[in-house]
Amino acid sequence: MNRNGCYTRRHFLAQSGFGLSSLGALWLLQQEKLLGKPVDLVPQHFDTLPKVPPFQPRARAMISMFMQGGPSQIDLFDPKPELDKRNGQKFTGEIKFDDAANASTKLMASPWRFKKHGQSGIEVSELLPYFSQIVDDVTLIRGMQTGVSNHDQSINAMQTGGILGGRPTAGSWLTYALGSESQELPAYVALTDPRGLPVRGVGNWSQGWLPSLYQGTAVRSAEPRMANLDPAPHLRGAAQSQYLDFLGELNRAHLARHPAESDLEARISSYALAGRLQVAAKEALDIRGESEATRKMYGVDDPESGEFATRCLIARRLIERGVRFVQLFTGNQTWDHHKGIFKGLPSACKYVDRGAAALVMDLKERGLLDSTVVHWGGEMGRLPVIEYDGGRDVVGRDHNTYGFSMWLAGGGFKAGVVHGETDEFGHRAVKDIVTHHDYHATLLHLFGFDHAKLTFQRNGSAMALTDNKEARVVSEILT
Repeated sequence: MNRNGCYTRRHFLAQSGFGLSSLGALWLLQQEKLLGKPVDLVPQHFDTLPKVPPFQPRARAMISMFMQGGPSQIDLFDPKPELDKRNGQKFTGEIKFDDAANASTKLMASPWRFKKHGQSGIEVSELLPYFSQIVDDVTLIRGMQTGVSNHDQSINAMQTGGILGGRPTAGSWLTYALGSESQELPAYVALTDPRGLPVRGVGNWSQGWLPSLYQGTAVRSAEPRMANLDPAPHLRGAAQSQYLDFLGELNRAHLARHPAESDLEARISSYALAGRLQVAAKEALDIRGESEATRKMYGVDDPESGEFATRCLIARRLIERGVRFVQLFTGNQTWDHHKGIFKGLPSACKYVDRGAAALVMDLKERGLLDSTVVHWGGEMGRLPVIEYDGGRDVVGRDHNTYGFSMWLAGGGFKAGVVHGETDEFGHRAVKDIVTHHDYHATLLHLFGFDHAKLTFQRNGSAMALTDNKEARVVSEILT
């Protein structure tokens, strides 16, 4: 410190941990061009206005029906004659249990019959009578694989591309990349189940570290599907319009003073959207104007399946009106049949089968299927051996993430094809394996993007949905 009470450069360097040696090291790193690039402090602007992808897309929107818990591929999509022959025998291969305490090695054939359907001759379980009517419109993938055994990690893999939490979902990536064709409705909508949120809860439609603007908007299963759409009586009409105009001016001025605050920008955008939603959302979520024939096809009045069917119909209405990504969820662990599979699996199928098939047929009739990807599947399948070996009332199947099934339709996927195989017991994928990375790379390709080049800068790193150089576009299932 000098006599004026101030530090000199000499004192600073001598007393700080920085030191001359560190300065020398920085100089050498700069000479060798090993220093990272300087951080770009120019504020970025984010919005949901429609954007043009780098190359010609096949799809413009997506509807995903996420069957959380793990539908049993062995009992629904993947018949195994060898398993039928060896029913009750001991499985001698290597197997990984999630619930080892209640596991057995006794093979269990599917108790439900399979039959070929359509011109494609795809074999489907008797538990899916409505799906059997649309097999000629779908790609059935029998070789899915995430390779992690519990729900959280495998859900993360299928929804966000990685097994750890905190990442953006595929829906957030698509709305970040493409925006929305509607500025009166959310770009990304999550349609929840009245029986409860899935495992990971709201994390299933989280934007992760993308700007908050790209988070999914949850729509409830019962009225009011979106809360607080109606203004208070004293604010309706001109009063509300003037109030919102004034609020907009204040928000824009505030944002101008804080230009790098993406969360602030997202909140302001959500306020503006809220005003437009009062009319647009009510109309989009109201199915009373649908024809009787359409309502009957979906089965919206069916007490066993009408709730999910109604959400499928709403999903179609949202896509029609320019929403980019809609995801429907089933309740927590609906498909997680560790026990009681003889009762639980038929019930789960009946709840979703009619509405899911009707959605594909409806989109096709309206000329929307070619540009809309439809997905049906969960985060895992089930093992070919018995869990809880205590008789028909309690028997079930444990987790299997090494070989399971899901189906896709429209948006550039081939129709009436089966891709991939599991082994003779339906345990592990052995041919034409599709990982969650491959699945996401293929989706982005259909929307006009190279999965490795669609990135977001975070802490100096380019982050991507796949984050995996081995991810590939599964061109064999594309038209």
